[in-house]
Amino acid sequence: MAELIQEGAWAVGLASIAEPSGSVLEVFYPSPALGLADAPTDLIRAAGHDGSSGTVEIHGHHAAELGAPELGDAVGTDDLRAVRSVCVLTVIADCSMPPADAYDAYLRLHLSSHCLAAPGTINFDGIFSALTNVVWTDAGPCSVERFGATKMRFMAAARTLQVRSVDKFPRMTDYVVPEGVRIGDADRVRLGAHLAPGTTVMHEGFVNFNAGTLGESMVEGRISAGVCVGSGSDIGGGASLMGTLSGGGSEQISVGEGCLIGANAGIGISLGDNCIVEAGLYITAGTVVTMADGAQAKARELSGRSGLLFRRNSTSGAVEALLREGDWGELNPDLHAN
Repeated sequence: MAELIQEGAWAVGLASIAEPSGSVLEVFYPSPALGLADAPTDLIRAAGHDGSSGTVEIHGHHAAELGAPELGDAVGTDDLRAVRSVCVLTVIADCSMPPADAYDAYLRLHLSSHCLAAPGTINFDGIFSALTNVVWTDAGPCSVERFGATKMRFMAAARTLQVRSVDKFPRMTDYVVPEGVRIGDADRVRLGAHLAPGTTVMHEGFVNFNAGTLGESMVEGRISAGVCVGSGSDIGGGASLMGTLSGGGSEQISVGEGCLIGANAGIGISLGDNCIVEAGLYITAGTVVTMADGAQAKARELSGRSGLLFRRNSTSGAVEALLREGDWGELNPDLHAN
């Protein structure tokens, strides 16, 4: 399990507030900062924030002084969506503590997608309670409450309104576009995903929040919440890495460097470096695995080991773990020079 970061974070953002409920639909933090040691304390206090954990609404000129001059120009009310946009200043005193509210939660998601904090190093406990369901549209976020009335206002204004999803998490690329990354289908990468330079997410790949890659990687399968994938690894088409939200419990699953997880395979244990899981084989913690010497063990006992080939014996049907021999070919460098 990765060690949680105990330092703080801060950022200036633009929040979308639903009217008249006052619920926070989203917050965009263009330049989040991890660590408070170098934070502009005087400017933060001048903006009306006491420096402790929390969020305050600030004026546009304070946003400019804190390095986000464009946000002040975006303040206002969208009557069609019934949404008010305001500048905010958010401070988190300790990222190892759970998120306090939606402002706090969105700052953590931005820290991850800006690759300032690796998966598993920020506390996201309770984030589903901190966020609200949002109707994500081509015109911006809308409240689920009275959405029918919102749709009617657009019709009366001769405007179309396309609903992309109804979810607590937006897609990452509406907020952060990491350098050196290719994403085949932006809808399949949530805000809070951590994609290192050289990562390619193909059209059927999926990366959840608080999950992602640490280096050049091919993602054609599913990287669930809490999962971290090392450099040079390939997650094959239809493959699934068990996350901490469903089935994985509290243990963080990780994949080391130079691993290959075959098409339609899956893991509920961690892999060390240079491991292979053959196509179609799903290994859970309780899977009985036969070693090269004939001894048997639960797969959880092999979690994190390097240099293993997991396969199913085509004659006996037994799941085997053998020492790696040879080379699976590694990633194609041309595909990851993004």
